[in-house]
Amino acid sequence: MNDDIFDKAPEHDKVQEVDLKERMESFFIDYAMSVIASRALPDVRDGLKPVQRRVLYSMIELNNGPDKPHRKSARIVGDTMGKYHPHGDSSIYGALVNMAQEWSTRYPLVDGHGNFGSMDGDGAAAMRYTEARLSKISMELLADINKDTVDFDPNFDDTEKEPVVLPSRYPNLLVNGTIGIAVGMATNIPPHNLREIVSAIVKIIDNKVEENRETSIEEILPIVKAPDFPTGGLILGTRGCNEAYRTGRGKVVVRAVTNIETLANGKTQIIATELPYMVNKANLIIKIAELVKLKKIDGITDIRDESNREGVRVVIELRKDANANVILNQLYKHTQLQDSFGVIMLALVDQQPKVMNLLDMLGYYLRHQEEVVTRRTKYDLNKAEERDHILQGLLKALDFIDEVISIIRSSQNTQMAKERLMERFELSDVQAQAIVDMRLRALTGLEREKLENEHKELQIRIRELKMILADEKLLLGVIRREIIEISDKYGDDRRSKIGYDETDFSMEDLVPRENTVIALTDLGYIKRMTVDNFKAQNRGGKGIKGMQTIEDDYIEDLLMTTTHHYLYFFTSLGRVYRLKAYEIPEAGRTARGTAIVNLLQLAPEEKITAMIPIQEYDNEKNLFMVTKKGIVKKTSMMEFNNIRKKGLTAIILKDDDELIEVKITDKDSEIFLVTKLGMCIRFRETDLRATGRSSMGVIGMNLSDGDEIIGMQLQSQGDSLLIASENGMGKRTYLTEFTVQNRGGKGVKCYKITEKTGNVVGIKAVNDENEIMMITTEGIIIQIRMQDISTLSRITSGVKLMDLEEGVRIAKIAKVRERISDGEQEFDNPEDAMEDMEERPEEEMSGVEANQSEEILESGSSEEEISGQS
Repeated sequence: MNDDIFDKAPEHDKVQEVDLKERMESFFIDYAMSVIASRALPDVRDGLKPVQRRVLYSMIELNNGPDKPHRKSARIVGDTMGKYHPHGDSSIYGALVNMAQEWSTRYPLVDGHGNFGSMDGDGAAAMRYTEARLSKISMELLADINKDTVDFDPNFDDTEKEPVVLPSRYPNLLVNGTIGIAVGMATNIPPHNLREIVSAIVKIIDNKVEENRETSIEEILPIVKAPDFPTGGLILGTRGCNEAYRTGRGKVVVRAVTNIETLANGKTQIIATELPYMVNKANLIIKIAELVKLKKIDGITDIRDESNREGVRVVIELRKDANANVILNQLYKHTQLQDSFGVIMLALVDQQPKVMNLLDMLGYYLRHQEEVVTRRTKYDLNKAEERDHILQGLLKALDFIDEVISIIRSSQNTQMAKERLMERFELSDVQAQAIVDMRLRALTGLEREKLENEHKELQIRIRELKMILADEKLLLGVIRREIIEISDKYGDDRRSKIGYDETDFSMEDLVPRENTVIALTDLGYIKRMTVDNFKAQNRGGKGIKGMQTIEDDYIEDLLMTTTHHYLYFFTSLGRVYRLKAYEIPEAGRTARGTAIVNLLQLAPEEKITAMIPIQEYDNEKNLFMVTKKGIVKKTSMMEFNNIRKKGLTAIILKDDDELIEVKITDKDSEIFLVTKLGMCIRFRETDLRATGRSSMGVIGMNLSDGDEIIGMQLQSQGDSLLIASENGMGKRTYLTEFTVQNRGGKGVKCYKITEKTGNVVGIKAVNDENEIMMITTEGIIIQIRMQDISTLSRITSGVKLMDLEEGVRIAKIAKVRERISDGEQEFDNPEDAMEDMEERPEEEMSGVEANQSEEILESGSSEEEISGQS
């Protein structure tokens, strides 16, 4: 009986046996494909996920453009959900908020009004409180969407049409990047600088149009070097970027932009002004506090978030005895002050997920633009031909206006009038309709002239459009012109700087070999400048501003080297550190520069006293050191060919002594030491034997009470000794007036000190063709030719070298030697030019640009050393 009832049950009520494994696999694959193709991954053509595309299209349908008032976000979300996106409102509003956040999107697509969250992870206000409208650049994504440029599909309930893809007049996928987690795959494309990406597109177009060839990835990499994050930051090296651009996968290491500042009380503080992309600032501060509490990092006394509308500012105060660089490296290691961005360049190509390299993505975008511009051109051509067709009918009617009027007046109705006109003048239906709709004002001469002009313009326009459709190169030219206009209109400077990764040797190849000026101040600010910042002035001038210094600071050391030479930094505590010249940040002539503690791991109270540029190591050369108390020491250069980040000991000093100067010497060198009270001694370098790094040295000059060494020079650096005093007086004295003595003597008088002159502050061995720079305590620089300075005997005070204001004194002098490049010399014939080039050593010619005056600024380097480095 029960079996009979079961047999009679409706079909849908019967239990059906299925294979659960097969059914689960089938359902999960359907779900996975839905997530991949319709939710989590962007289209390679416009760089948008479906929800983003639907939000933007809803806003343009609402007429919610940048020139219209903001609308409630709830209205936008409601329209999007009701018409195109049948999912939760939170996902739609989340996409809207993300496109409006300046720290999330490189070029925001939505202009938000209200609380749209913060870098601290705060969420946006509810959508009933916030308002939004399209940003100006998002209008370029939607441009010409009504000109049949893209396909439209039915929406979820077949009541509306929605675009499959947006026209996207710029490469949004690479410009704004995207992050998405699908099923079994994920995408993580970093944002880039609009100008760089557009330049890459232009390069591809130019190669195709001008040379009829495809572009290689090697041509694109120098244009698009690295991502450009909205939060800035410092990208370490380009190795990871290159790998990602070549293969579609890579890792970009991003570091916060930090600065170490010294306070008046002697304490230092680390200030972070830019954070890596996607780092939550509040969580970062909590993490640092936890590390301090757990004593994993020692030396931090306070952490403050001083960020405001102007930008990010996280202040980390340190103990007075703490080494700021050591703590900063610990923070890089243990916190998100240094973070990595794992690049996965995956996007949908014809609804199929694909990992692509940079060139592939640019190629697919360009193909999309060719299709968009082709369809737009066809649309414009059809519209132009339709209008021109009507104009031809109107002009024909005007030619026979009396007969036309007669036909219309004698016709019983409009349809009959149209038929008679079509038959009489061989017109089409639309032409006849336009004639019967024609107003009487069209009969005036002015209106007829307008119609004729419009007809001529349309004829030209139609020819142009047909030429574009017939010639791919003309089509690419249209794309090129339009994308450059967008770049000019919306492009901006790069925010993320590209730094140097010590393990990335390819970075060094990107740095041009050129001469550069290095300036170091008394309080430890350093910068790199181009050589064309300075020019010679007459003796007694006022000088130019050489650096924007803080109170009580002044330029202490100035030298010239090339960007690829090592710079050795010797400190007052007798230690030595090493940097490549290009690792010093470049700045303008009046900029303050970067605190040296940001670059070197200096101990508190440690100060740079000498900089030596070195290109190569020579076993025959020595580093000759002198201290304030007259102790000298020489050590083989080979002892310093491998210096750790933490530096090495160069000389052991007594408690009240400090290292003041270092030079490169050989067995033929003769040493000149001068004191601030105007005494000078000359002795041979061979008077002392070379010792190891960890030794104290011997007495070089016997000093009087209250006296100290202020400088050291070599006889090979010039034929006379320039001596300058703190009140701007100075003179030259021939080296032959100083006899060679044994090391350790008191020396002879070299300068007459008076109340007018003040103490000696600087000495340089010079020739007539040399120039010197004098730097005041206010940062003013004057450049003086040596031929303008009198050569006087030993016991004299000299002449006024620089006009100083009251309270200002000379702080430092630096030597300059100028050479003019071949581009600035005039030769009677080409042979003279060739001979001039042959006479120069190869090193001297390297890094020299035509038509550029070179200046070699020497400070702590022998003449032979400089000529080999320029």
